[in-house]
Amino acid sequence: MGSVERERRTTTGFAARDPSGFLSPYTYELRETGPEDVYIRVICCGLCHTDVHQIKNDLGMSNYPMVPGHEVVGEVMEVGENVKRFKVKDIVGVGCIVGSCKTCERCETDREQYCNNKIWTNNDVYTDGRPTQGGFAAAMVVDQRFVVKVPEGMAPEQAAGLLCAGVTVYSPLNHFGLNKSGLRGGILGLGGIGHMGVKLAKALGHHVTVISSSNKKREEALDHLGADDYLVSSDEARMKQAVDSLDYIIDTVPAFHNIELYLSLLKLDGKLILLGVINNPLQFVSPMVILGRRTITGSFIGSMKETQEILEFFEEKELSTMVEVVKMDYINKAIERLEKNDVRYRFVVDVEGSKF
Repeated sequence: MGSVERERRTTTGFAARDPSGFLSPYTYELRETGPEDVYIRVICCGLCHTDVHQIKNDLGMSNYPMVPGHEVVGEVMEVGENVKRFKVKDIVGVGCIVGSCKTCERCETDREQYCNNKIWTNNDVYTDGRPTQGGFAAAMVVDQRFVVKVPEGMAPEQAAGLLCAGVTVYSPLNHFGLNKSGLRGGILGLGGIGHMGVKLAKALGHHVTVISSSNKKREEALDHLGADDYLVSSDEARMKQAVDSLDYIIDTVPAFHNIELYLSLLKLDGKLILLGVINNPLQFVSPMVILGRRTITGSFIGSMKETQEILEFFEEKELSTMVEVVKMDYINKAIERLEKNDVRYRFVVDVEGSKF
């Protein structure tokens, strides 16, 4: 008697085929649920600037077809035999990475985002040789180590942005010991990551100053997000008044800018923490750092442990993020608007409510 071949598991997502970045329906094969895997039905997925860079090949490393999306919230449909942390019907999240070597020092100390063999959620190659595809799709299969549990009662669209933008701010505050009350912090740039920074820093009990290039977002920062002060970088008098006043600055600007201007705002031992991906060299004169024993440093997303922590922190403190929920048929328009910074402050795609 001949054997019956099992029907292959497929799903449909929205993929870019070339550097135009235009997304359209694309059906592809998913791997079967392995012993360590979680099979997830996608509910929603956030849209990040990194998605735009990748689909448009801005960094010269894109592979097509590419389904973007790395702020994924979904429902568990099936688990592998070794999966104990999750069960069917759990609401879970998947962030920026879906794999790592699991054996290096970084992986063994909950810093797997810095593993030299990490596997990106999309635009990468998985251990089985297949391309990884992201969350703008109906389903995903993910190793349990790279899945987090969304707290009961948290809205999926609220959880989505925390899986990248949120943990990207949380991780440096946690790592550099800036998660205690009474500090004075600056948030440079009020976009998707910046607005998360204001929310988080205020919840930690910090005095928060938003620093921007114009007055355009003053009302938003002070009245809606709860910042304590607002600085326009071109206002020389106000910038001079703010010299030596901040314990740290979270720099979210993803384009070339004059960091010397902001180093002077830091106190002795203050930290300028770079989060934005910038292709051009930044410049400063060394006395700006030496004379205040200041630190210029950076941080990259967050660990799975930190991702779980920020979800629980936002739920415990009853915090919310500002998102605009759209359907998949609006995704290309959302990308156009994101490129113009025309969003308050994060797009989240309602995947389960969309037609493919």
